[in-house]
Order: sequence, then structure tokens, then C-alpha cells
Amino acid sequence: MTGYTTLGGVGTANLIEKKSEFIGNASPVTTEAAALEFIAKIKSQYSDAKHNVYAYSLRDNNTARFTDDGEPHGTAGLPVLDVLRKAGIVDAVIVVTRYFGGVLLGTGGLVRAYSKAASMAVEQAQIKLIECLAKVSITLSYPDFAKCEPMLADYPCRLIDKQFGTGVTATLLMRGDDAIKLREALREATAARAAFNDLGTEYNTI
Repeated sequence: MTGYTTLGGVGTANLIEKKSEFIGNASPVTTEAAALEFIAKIKSQYSDAKHNVYAYSLRDNNTARFTDDGEPHGTAGLPVLDVLRKAGIVDAVIVVTRYFGGVLLGTGGLVRAYSKAASMAVEQAQIKLIECLAKVSITLSYPDFAKCEPMLADYPCRLIDKQFGTGVTATLLMRGDDAIKLREALREATAARAAFNDLGTEYNTI
């Protein structure tokens, strides 16, 4: 896997459909325990609502769960889960709360309303791509580092650590192709004096 898509943050959205109010809440999570904790929080917040429908999808063991929470089978939880699946979103949970407005929506109406409320919550949370990035460290003398540091701007990366000792050691996250290019550029710029170490990979953003 080269990366995955998740939510950038928490999102909330409201939808009125034939006098029923649908409140969508979406959040990134990385474990089933975190998903259940978020669900419990939303249920507590809207404890007077008859329906708190939820769905979540996790990378861990390809876990996916949903519930209709009293709505007709297949009209609520699965449509919410499908919002995640169709967008390729994982490590995320959505809870859609419904306050019944006295007008029946019918099977198709429920599917559309739950899907739309879930989609609106995802839109508010925003989608974020998490990449599988190369983690590398470069060690340079102080003069070489002063000369080479501006080069980093040519290679999109995230500086996660910088240590000062007999020289400067910088730890970076960057795309694999860029790591290869940076290694060659540093070797050429320092007459092979730069020490470049591969520290594996890490899921993150640049």
C-alpha cells in the first residue's frame, strides 16, 4: 500500500428533509475503541434522538461496522458506510442522528437523506491523503549543511528532527523518488561527504 485516504478533522453538518432533521458527525479514528468512543459521545450529545445511525471503516484488519439503529434494514447504516467506501476513506467514523419530523420518508428517502447527511459531514471534515513516505537522515558538516540546506526546498519534505553535534543531522520524511534524487544531489554537492541513511517508511503527510 502506497498510502490511504482518511478525514482531515472532525466535521458536522445539518440536513432538513421533510421536517426530519439529520445531523452528521464525522471524525478520523485509528482504532475500533476510538470509533466506539466517538459514537458514544455523539449518542450522549443527542440522547433525546430516536436514531443515532453510525458506520466506521478501519485499516486495521479491514474492519467495517454499521448499524441502522431502529431504521428499516438497509436504509441507514449501510448507506452511511457506502459514503466512506465510495470515497475510499478509511480510519474514519460517521454518526448520523435523526430527529423525526412526523413525515415518513420511505425507504428511498431514508437512504438519500442518510447518505447526504454523511456526505455533508465528510465534506466539512475534509479528505486527507496519507502517503507512505521514506524516512531518511542526512548528516553534514556545518559548512556543507549551510550550503546544502537551501536545496531541500527543491524536494518536498517534512523536517521532523535536527540534531547539532560534530555536524548537523536532519531527519526528513519525503517521497521515495525525491529521497533518491536528494541523495544524489547531496553526494554531488559535497563530493560524497554527506552521510545519507535510510530509516524505513512512515505513513504521514508532507
